[in-house]
Amino acid sequence: MKLLNRYTVSGAIMVLALSACTVGKKYSRTELNMPDSFREQPVAVTGDTVLLPWKTFFKEPVLVALIEKALAKNNDVAVAMMTMQQLDLNYKQAKLGLMPTLDLSVGANRNWLSKNSLNGSLSEQFIGTSYLDDYSATIRLSWEADIWGKAKMQKQVALSNYFAQKENLSALRTRLIAQVAQAYYNLISLDEQLNVAKRNVVLGDSTLYMIRLQYSSAQVNSLAVEQAEAQKKTAELLVPLALQDIAVQENALSILCGSYPEAVDRTGSLDAAMPEEVFPTGVPAMLLSRRPDVKASEFAVMAANSQTGLAKAAMYPTLSLTPSIGTNSFKFNSWFDLPGSLVKNVGANLTQPIFQKKALRTAYEVAQIEQQKVALQFRQSVLTAVGEVTDALAKSKYANERRVLVDQKKASLTKATNDALLLYRNGYANYLEVITAQNNALQNELEAINIKREKLNALTDLYRALGGGVE
Repeated sequence: MKLLNRYTVSGAIMVLALSACTVGKKYSRTELNMPDSFREQPVAVTGDTVLLPWKTFFKEPVLVALIEKALAKNNDVAVAMMTMQQLDLNYKQAKLGLMPTLDLSVGANRNWLSKNSLNGSLSEQFIGTSYLDDYSATIRLSWEADIWGKAKMQKQVALSNYFAQKENLSALRTRLIAQVAQAYYNLISLDEQLNVAKRNVVLGDSTLYMIRLQYSSAQVNSLAVEQAEAQKKTAELLVPLALQDIAVQENALSILCGSYPEAVDRTGSLDAAMPEEVFPTGVPAMLLSRRPDVKASEFAVMAANSQTGLAKAAMYPTLSLTPSIGTNSFKFNSWFDLPGSLVKNVGANLTQPIFQKKALRTAYEVAQIEQQKVALQFRQSVLTAVGEVTDALAKSKYANERRVLVDQKKASLTKATNDALLLYRNGYANYLEVITAQNNALQNELEAINIKREKLNALTDLYRALGGGVE
């Protein structure tokens, strides 16, 4: 017994010594060689400039209410939160990796033996029955020594997956906020397009009425009337198209907010909805601390690094201890007679995979390739993030220039339309000049609305591309 205890203590010391070993490599971030600034934007700022609560950036009351509804009721967000709960449970379970397992086994068996067998003849002679009973109750403990740091790597995988999902949830919320805002801006722009179309229908009516009067007095021919009719129909066609687009956009926005398609209330104009430009044009490296999708990609690399370590550890030997204690008897009434029915066992197992048809080696090589793939995806996520910010900056910058030009063009076209009507009434211009001026003014108004919407979308894209704001 003393010899057994000495071997047990020696084995425990050896196990603790081997537990300090590890086969997985420590994670280190791949060198990304980030640029010092965004394209044509050399100014650097602090991170506090962009970390704004979304309610500070989006101030339009109706839009704020829609975003709150979407964050609370959107089904994609609800699914993502449930996934986080699952990963949290996985992490809590992974933290118990070093704990042993304990099993209780209770059984009763009756075996009718052959009379010609040794056990059968002995049973008849000593027990007086043609059968042999076996009653057992055993508590078995099993513990695998964490020689290669597998428990730690399993915990790292679970933790990395949890934080990756947390960042994915933040990215989903930021993306949802941007989608709701852009859908709302699109609705307002469609409202303004509808108003422009209706105004041009009224203007076309007055022009057509004037040309018909001149046709009645033989001052113009029927071609002038038909051209005026066509110009009026051009404006009228925009009305049902705008109403159709409004209905489709309201349906899409309702679904984003987690409800069935319905009408959406809205107030204000594109100019009133325009947020303040509070963004930096600064350092791309700061994206690594802002963009939740970039952070999620890096956590995926961390998880893959630990998975590679686990795949490598599977090729090394495992050492497990399996002590057990229980009772065993061939009679029910003496099943729990102690110490006579007591059974004890101490087992130690060292298992080394030898021939597994290259399954373990292949799994390790696949894990290495998977880690390289995820690392490239992380690099690509950084490239994409920098590209999205650069795109949004360019769109915002040149939308401002286009707005100035379209406003100048509007002033010229408004004067041209008024002058054309005045000259036409006095016989110094023909009907084609009037129709052309009106059509140019209509197209310019529609273009101005589109540019304002593009500006709003660019600011929203920039807000999302920079990682959004804190809650």
